[in-house]
Amino acid sequence: MHKMSLLIRKANQADFPAVLALITEFAIFQKTPEKLSNSLEQMTADKDTFQCLVAEVDAKIVGFASFFFAYYSWTGKALYLDDLYVAEAHRGQHIGSGLLTRVRELAIEQQCKKLRWQVSNWNTAAIQYYKKLGAVIDDIEINCDLDLTRDQPE
Repeated sequence: MHKMSLLIRKANQADFPAVLALITEFAIFQKTPEKLSNSLEQMTADKDTFQCLVAEVDAKIVGFASFFFAYYSWTGKALYLDDLYVAEAHRGQHIGSGLLTRVRELAIEQQCKKLRWQVSNWNTAAIQYYKKLGAVIDDIEINCDLDLTRDQPE
């Protein structure tokens, strides 16, 4: 049995097809594939904005963490972890925690005051893990999404 070779690194444009494939898997895992409208063309057009880490096992991308920097008026600079996903066949090998650790390190390197992300309320395993890390899981705030690609009511 060979030892798994894990590499976590910043994604580049050549990684976009593999990342998009994982984003598609993640949308299915979240039971909302109809909400996915991103495309390779969109990712390429947004390459200067899209920030992502990838996890490679034996030179194959098996996970990703997408993120962006934000500023919260109450606390200051933060890193917002948009999505973190590891392909099903590679779970239980600490790849997700490796990605999360690297995202946390990036936030600290950039002098962020906090790291913020969302978790689905049905994902009890993730919730327990995040609480063990010391994350405060808020059931007060509710997400608001305004789709700017569609006509808005007057």
